[in-house]
Amino acid sequence: MANNSTNNDDQPHNSQDPGVIVPAPQNLAASFIRSKIDNLYSNEPDAAQEEAEAIKSTHRSKHQQFMYELTTSGKDLVQIQTEWHNYYLSLPNEDKKKVWQEFYDSNKNAVKKTQEIKEAPIEQKAQVITAHINQRAVGPKKPKSTLASKTSRAKNQAAPKLTWKHHLQSALFGLSMGAVVVFILLFGFFNEVLIAPFIQPSRNVTATPIILSANTIAPSKTPQVIIPKINVEIPVNYTTKTTSEYVIENDLEGGVVHYPTTSFPGQTGNAAYFGHSANNILNPGRYKFAFVLLHELVPGDVFYLTYNDKVYAYKIFSTTIVSPTDVSVLNPVPGHNDTATLITCDPPGTSINRLVVVGDQISPNPNGNTAPTPTVTATTQVSRLPGNGPSLWHRFISSLLGKIISVIFVIAIIGIIFRWYRGEFKEKSTN
Repeated sequence: MANNSTNNDDQPHNSQDPGVIVPAPQNLAASFIRSKIDNLYSNEPDAAQEEAEAIKSTHRSKHQQFMYELTTSGKDLVQIQTEWHNYYLSLPNEDKKKVWQEFYDSNKNAVKKTQEIKEAPIEQKAQVITAHINQRAVGPKKPKSTLASKTSRAKNQAAPKLTWKHHLQSALFGLSMGAVVVFILLFGFFNEVLIAPFIQPSRNVTATPIILSANTIAPSKTPQVIIPKINVEIPVNYTTKTTSEYVIENDLEGGVVHYPTTSFPGQTGNAAYFGHSANNILNPGRYKFAFVLLHELVPGDVFYLTYNDKVYAYKIFSTTIVSPTDVSVLNPVPGHNDTATLITCDPPGTSINRLVVVGDQISPNPNGNTAPTPTVTATTQVSRLPGNGPSLWHRFISSLLGKIISVIFVIAIIGIIFRWYRGEFKEKSTN
């Protein structure tokens, strides 16, 4: 037992288990340093750094020459990285150390610049830093055969230049689409103006009267205005009890409206009637084009009013166009005791002027007419003749939904213009 103890005195023993031999401290230190060195050189320097060094160097080592040939071979970055990694792993440790030494040497300039900045006086540090940044930004001029230049050429080849024909086609397409949108909007909001010239009232006027005898025309249960020349046979509303333009314009949706301050058929004085010339087809009402062809009437033409089981015939003697504020056309006509006046907007589909057609009563004999008894006496001075009423655009823009949509549309247009301007500004800055 003594011999065994003596023979193992030069080996350290585990304090808890004397039978286990622990390696000497100097062996542990050597193994640790050796493993650190192996780990240090197990990975190669970055391929991009090696590429830059290989291109920059005029006298290349064999490792730099390998990287230079690999870079100029036309392979992509992934292939370059893979082949450089495999090349590095195949090198012996001494060559791996040389590769890393070359890598460190190539970065001495950067270390030197950093040291210059640290040691420079305060007033010179800004200049040193600026010069260093500018030098790194410009960098060494690379030959056209580098990977970056090849990638740039590939991108340029992939995006062919647009000719003037392409720009012209794009412009024409944009203009045509814009024209379609504008036409749809205009037609939707202002179609009364666009389609008024093409409107033809019904040609099936029942019991078309002739002036041989008023008794040959059987009056309908509903009071009507009948104009054979333009194929009109439309009910007349005698129930309006106000001179409010808004009320009368709404009542026009149901036909022709008798103005309540004027005479009735069979009475002396002037009986006035309003009807639409043209209104938006999307607006309510059946008689949006009641008087659209009223402008075709001339002196000598005849129209008829059926009222209280009688038929009254009127022969036209005057057609004039007046402004909407000329309310004198509602008054009795000087020199004519028993008249009827048909009034509509002119030009059709607008409320710019009023077309006024006036006829003398020719049947039955006006000598039997009674004194006028208007249903309403205007409490305030009437200043304007009723018109076509609110257009679809006015109805839309006056509604809450229309206001919200208009605001959203304006914001969208401003956003598009802003984005376009910002894109143009960035493009100019980049150029």
